[in-house]
Amino acid sequence: MNDLPSARPVGRRALFGAAGLGAGALLLAACGSDTSSRYGDSGGDGENGFVSGDGVTTEIDPEDRTDPVDFSGTTYEGKAFASADDLGSVLVLNIWYASCAPCRKEAPDLVEIAGDYASKGVEFVGINVRDEKGPAVAFQKKYKIPYPSLPDLDSKILYALRGQVSPNAVPSTLVLDAKGRVAARISGAADPSILRSMIDTVVDE
Repeated sequence: MNDLPSARPVGRRALFGAAGLGAGALLLAACGSDTSSRYGDSGGDGENGFVSGDGVTTEIDPEDRTDPVDFSGTTYEGKAFASADDLGSVLVLNIWYASCAPCRKEAPDLVEIAGDYASKGVEFVGINVRDEKGPAVAFQKKYKIPYPSLPDLDSKILYALRGQVSPNAVPSTLVLDAKGRVAARISGAADPSILRSMIDTVVDE
């Protein structure tokens, strides 16, 4: 595993520990198909098949960020998406699925933030770890999500994020800088003021 970047915790939140950053920390594997052999024991809350976010928020100084992440897929609308196409822009990734209660709670805030930052060239994309097209598109329509989502039922995108500041819960939100590097992370439902501050920091770099 690559050495992890040093990170700066936001507010009173503790720094996300190094022990939780490796492949075993990708606890999202409990969602959808069983990928426990790839990521290790997923834990979780049993019936719902996900691990609740722990509220940890982390920012990484530019000099401490690791290599750009690289992933691609096809949106639920059938359009190709590649993270490499967004190099030069700040990209916000939100990990979610439709029956996740915290995902529903944060959805209106994400819609508002995505709209507010569109004029600054900030792009958003969802990574759905559980849903087939029907429930995913229904969720997008209900909450009027303005950005696309990629299905990741086989955890290939999560695997591409290994060794970085990787999500270990649903929902989780990552902010990538213009070079495609992980610059900030929220585990659990995004606090809108914290996410805005994170995006502002990266946009102003």
